[in-house]
Amino acid sequence: MISTITTLLLPFFFFSAFLVNGTNVTYDQRALVIDGKRRVLISGSIHYPRSTSEMWPDLILKAKDGGLDVIDTYVFWNLHEPAQGQYDFTGSKDLVSFVKVVAQAGLYVNLRIGPYVCAEWNYGGFPVWLHFIPGIKLRTNNQIFKSEMQLFTAKIVRMMKQEKLFASQGGPIILSQIENEYGNVQSSYGSGAKPYINWAASMATSLDTGVPWVMCQQADAPDPIINACNGFYCDNFHPNSPIKPNMWTENWSGWFLSFGGQTPQRPVKDLAFATARFFQRGGILQNYYMYHGGTNFGRTSGGPFITTSYDYDAPIDEYGLIRQPKWGHLKDLHKSIKLCEEALTSSNVTYLSLGKNLEAHVYQTGSGVCSAFLANIDTASDAKVTFKGSLYKLPAWSVSILPDCKTVAYNTAQINSQVNNMGLEYTKMKAMVRIQDSVINLESSKDFGSDWSWLIEPVGISKDNSFTNDGLLEQISTTKDVSDYLWYSTSLGVHGDESFLMNGTETVLHIKSLGHVLHVFINGKFQGSGIGSYGNSRVAIQIPISLIIGKNTIDILSATVGLKNYEAFFDDAGAGITGPVTLEGKDVLNISPNKWTYQVGLKWKESDEFCEIAPESCSKSESSLPKNRPLMWYKTKFDAPNGNEPIAIDFTGMGKGEAWVNGQSIGRFWPTYIAPETGCSNCNFRGNFYSSKCFTNCGKPSQQLYHVPRSMVKSSPNTLVVFEEMGGDPSQISFAKRNVQSVCAHVSEFHPPPLETWNLKSSHQTASKSNPSLRLECPGLQHTISYIKFASFGTPLGSCGSFFHGECKSDNTLSIIQNACIGSRSCSIGVSTSVFGDPCIGVDKSLAVEVVCS
Repeated sequence: MISTITTLLLPFFFFSAFLVNGTNVTYDQRALVIDGKRRVLISGSIHYPRSTSEMWPDLILKAKDGGLDVIDTYVFWNLHEPAQGQYDFTGSKDLVSFVKVVAQAGLYVNLRIGPYVCAEWNYGGFPVWLHFIPGIKLRTNNQIFKSEMQLFTAKIVRMMKQEKLFASQGGPIILSQIENEYGNVQSSYGSGAKPYINWAASMATSLDTGVPWVMCQQADAPDPIINACNGFYCDNFHPNSPIKPNMWTENWSGWFLSFGGQTPQRPVKDLAFATARFFQRGGILQNYYMYHGGTNFGRTSGGPFITTSYDYDAPIDEYGLIRQPKWGHLKDLHKSIKLCEEALTSSNVTYLSLGKNLEAHVYQTGSGVCSAFLANIDTASDAKVTFKGSLYKLPAWSVSILPDCKTVAYNTAQINSQVNNMGLEYTKMKAMVRIQDSVINLESSKDFGSDWSWLIEPVGISKDNSFTNDGLLEQISTTKDVSDYLWYSTSLGVHGDESFLMNGTETVLHIKSLGHVLHVFINGKFQGSGIGSYGNSRVAIQIPISLIIGKNTIDILSATVGLKNYEAFFDDAGAGITGPVTLEGKDVLNISPNKWTYQVGLKWKESDEFCEIAPESCSKSESSLPKNRPLMWYKTKFDAPNGNEPIAIDFTGMGKGEAWVNGQSIGRFWPTYIAPETGCSNCNFRGNFYSSKCFTNCGKPSQQLYHVPRSMVKSSPNTLVVFEEMGGDPSQISFAKRNVQSVCAHVSEFHPPPLETWNLKSSHQTASKSNPSLRLECPGLQHTISYIKFASFGTPLGSCGSFFHGECKSDNTLSIIQNACIGSRSCSIGVSTSVFGDPCIGVDKSLAVEVVCS
């Protein structure tokens, strides 16, 4: 069966007019057209504040080397305008500098201004002060909100224009986005929704950027706004006009991690399949969300309960290291798609059914340039198909790319990229001891954190700016989110004969809270805690308590763990103890209406003058280091680990809190929140992926390691300050260096030949006759292959770090690999019987190698 699904190309629809000394960015239904060149584009999300400015150049260059054309980033309103009219674009908030780093690498930018971003970011990127403007309603046809949104959007556009960063001015920004995934919640906003979207589109285009504007997940995006798709798969997506290109703004490379949850992963074979299918069926631009996820420093994570790590199983991991084989397999995919660019952007597409769940899409220009995609969308069975007179093997759930309509350059289910076996090197560092005004190194090496000073955070009300109120107050309205913490304190007189008592002075304290965490103290003594979870942040606890005859003080510390960032009216979700709060014995006493005293935040705060702020409260005696008690501040000095590998703090032994290195918050830690024991079964990449399909780390801390960028530390001395909320042992804290322990690859003799064999200069792309090859490369220019841990040609089994020989193996494999690779930074070996001989005639063979770099 053959049918043509697009017949004639419509006349090009040019969105923006050509401007002198600028780049003309236009589009039609088959391409983005940049200065007359028809393009398909590969993009990846890297959020500038989730790394440091020192990390940006390396991240961008790795993205470029991975085959990306475009870097995509949100713009975070609450980061830049923390107080109304007060702006901050310094350090990792320096958006202009980030865009310039991308430009210097020769890549484009998609600037997703929003300014609502979701992004698992605190309050969805909105500044909390918006909520308290009288008469405001967010994300609807409300003039007060629209005025504030326009002020910020226009400010960002003005900043970009002043630096000539839009493509129309010769800069790298080729696309901008207004709003974000509004279509997912639009129906909840009723009659105010459509006028708001129309206004947002009109407001954005009136800013005259000279580049197209995008709305994702917005099926009714008004012209000329391009509506785009977000999701794990977007091959069935089509824009709302035949003159708009097919764009995928978020191809989720993994998923976010929540405290209390298992670690989600997305197999690269499925990610590659989804990406190839999108381009197979007419896609023009796709963006990996995320390409580098990074870290939620400080209090920036949302959710609530989103972890400090925002690794997202991205091709570049949280620490800035390449994640293999995901990065390399996608790089090969990008090369293959680029080989098809001329045909994809300039020709009609013909669909061919090759059998059940088997199909081909063929792009052929009038001049004879031809590219094809062959897909097997069956979730279980491999297949052999005949296409243009030749026989092709299609693994289940895979796409083969034929840039010349003849030769397979790439198959999504066949990985020809190496695997990096990542590990941790725990380090012992010299602790620092301060003696009067001088700092000396101890002669003997001691474990990190062996010398501590500490402060005790007072229970209850301890600050002069506390206030009272009859009844319970909602937390966000009270704190304005300047702190995670709000103290609720009340007192109660007891005579011993009250009906809410039982067995003398015993009773049960019941508390209902909107969340997220609360700790209860009676007469200064800790009684118990309650915690919510991602998806159910509310807390309801019942704690048996004993009161005393006379006055009793009830102190409750309520803590947030990032504010909600998604769903309709998420800004009204609220937090804290809204009650009721009752004492229950023979009868029930509701103490919610009592007079309560409130304190926003804690008495002490992170400071380099940790003990100087309260010397009478600060102790340094090592023998009496307080452990496993709540509300403690700890401080130590340390030397930075040697080398240049990324580093992290292992908070094993601690409970929950926040940590600062040299005055900079590295985020919330919570290693005692353990993931469920179940759910981490073997993951089959075949079949539709969903966020809970592939889990690891069951029964372990959701997050144990916390990234400390190298730019945050100096050789010596460095200061670590920790606020421990629930109780822990700081002497167990340690540093770890993240590095590559070994490098592996496993390639079949039936893999496609190397992409390097394609003639990229010819308009008719062709591949030379070549066997597949196994390629290995040490990370970092300073490392070479020093040792072969495993090598087998035949039927090797297992995976990186645990390979073992099968029944069939060539006896000379190890010596051949040693001669080819030892002492070199990289090596390439042909995978064929002409190299290794044939140890088992008639059996499909492969080559598996694991090497150590040093």
